[in-house]
Amino acid sequence: MTTRDVRTGPSLLEPDTVDGLVVDAIVQRGKFRLEVQFTVRPGEILGVLGPNGAGKTTLLRVLAGLTAPTTGSIRLDDLMFVDIETGVFVPPERRPVGLLFQNYRLFPHLSVRDNVAFSPRCHGIERRSANAIAHDWLVRFGLADYAKRKPDQLSGGQAQRVALARALAANPGLLLLDEPLSALDARTRLEVRAELRRHLAEFTGPTLIVTHDPLEAIMLTDRLLVLEDGRIVQQGTPASVARRPATNYVARLVGMNLYHGVRSSATAIALDDGGTLVAAGFDETVPAGTGPLLVAVRPSAVVLHTSRPEHTSARNVWPGTVTGLEPLADRVRVEVAGAPGALVDVTPDAVADLQLAEGLSVWLSVKATEVDVYPDPAS
Repeated sequence: MTTRDVRTGPSLLEPDTVDGLVVDAIVQRGKFRLEVQFTVRPGEILGVLGPNGAGKTTLLRVLAGLTAPTTGSIRLDDLMFVDIETGVFVPPERRPVGLLFQNYRLFPHLSVRDNVAFSPRCHGIERRSANAIAHDWLVRFGLADYAKRKPDQLSGGQAQRVALARALAANPGLLLLDEPLSALDARTRLEVRAELRRHLAEFTGPTLIVTHDPLEAIMLTDRLLVLEDGRIVQQGTPASVARRPATNYVARLVGMNLYHGVRSSATAIALDDGGTLVAAGFDETVPAGTGPLLVAVRPSAVVLHTSRPEHTSARNVWPGTVTGLEPLADRVRVEVAGAPGALVDVTPDAVADLQLAEGLSVWLSVKATEVDVYPDPAS
């Protein structure tokens, strides 16, 4: 394929095109295929989630220019990064992209100032101006006193800030962050997360954050995009994705009970893996004749009993067996096998009062108003 730098040719865009990042591309590498179509508005922070092998790293490489798509196009505002059909390809060093790697990749032999100055220098800015730019960013990040230090003399949080300053020092139009907090210990991660969100809020271009941490995604992003097996399986605000997961992976990620089923009556859903759940009012929001359904239930909405509850307003009551207990911050997550199985969140006091242990027979109850039913987007 013959390619040309878009900066040497005419614009391929119409004047009324959408500002921000516009991606419509397919990448075929052997048996793996990544197919993505999405936009990120100026100033918007998009979180990219997905299991290992879903295509997250491939997506970042394509946006940065390190991997060329097989077909399609990528545009940032009025600059076409790549258009396979017309032979346009802007090389990585000519793309206005700031990239923060997972392990920061600071140059160990360079000072903090020279690490940050490296970014504008790569974009053709002479040394004195690049050093001035680096100083300004170090001041903004509270790192001016560390300018002459080497990376191995920094804490994890300081190294993260230096890497972000380097990514921003070239005045990019697009910011790509690959697991920006994963190299930090738990205490430092908590401290740096809020600071990172503040700095990102000041960035006026589109931002993509790849992460495995659902809390990180919820705290740092405006919208989520979930990849599985090279496909986008869900997009939406963090709240909407957490409330209505579209796949089992997303449900596990956000800690929800997710069941697949079909309508069995005006108020009940027969679940694929056994059991039936009654939901309040879903017949008004899910039209009759709708195909496969998803049913989401929060673990905190499930109540555990050591015997069948005789006096309860819950319309869903069924038996089960405790198969596991896992401490989670201020609560304990109990895994229960049954029809259906369920994750249940209880307090440590409840574990002691109910004498919960693996193998214990229990009863579960859920109010119909706590059962959320919606069409399966995969059907």
